[in-house]
Amino acid sequence: MADVRLYGEGLAIFLERDSHIGVVGVARSSVDWLAREETAEPHVVLVDMTIADSIGIVRELVSALPESHIVALAVPESEQDVVACAEAGVAGYVTRDASIDDLVATIDSVVRGEALLSPTVGATLLRGVAAPAVGDRHDIGERLTAREWEVLDLVGEGLSNKQIAKRLEIETPTVKNHVHNILEKLDAHSRTEAAARARGVRYGRRAVGGSARA
Repeated sequence: MADVRLYGEGLAIFLERDSHIGVVGVARSSVDWLAREETAEPHVVLVDMTIADSIGIVRELVSALPESHIVALAVPESEQDVVACAEAGVAGYVTRDASIDDLVATIDSVVRGEALLSPTVGATLLRGVAAPAVGDRHDIGERLTAREWEVLDLVGEGLSNKQIAKRLEIETPTVKNHVHNILEKLDAHSRTEAAARARGVRYGRRAVGGSARA
């Protein structure tokens, strides 16, 4: 989704060259897209974050297209912008200096339920959302089971569901169920946000002299 027609259509042409990606449409606004009643809900929606009220558009799309994954394009690497995207429900980030190959890799990762982040965006996101209020830290820590903490630790390391299953010697569908439960319990919109909140619990415990989970 981009308000510059040439940009949106040009990006669609590049993506259609990839045999495993099908472009279902290009829109200049959320109103334009959501008005197309005949259009099927896409697996992934790309949103140009340079357009006016891009965060509001992301929130609207997340609400209207709950099964779709939102990928933010041209995201500034400032803490405020990255955290705002996470809180709005963005599943993937593509920075301003990323390539088409980076975009394709990000699309593939969010479809798999994973998060592919540049080191800068990853670090920025962790700094921004890894500090829940002191009164919330204990509550967050107690919501998860021991196994869910194990899964979340590996999510934080960037492992896929398949890799986590192999590491813990459990089935991949079981990992998917754990990840789903973790996101619900932490009220997180993405794996990255959940991992960041868990990191915040650990930082908080260290800050008050408590013991952090290994």
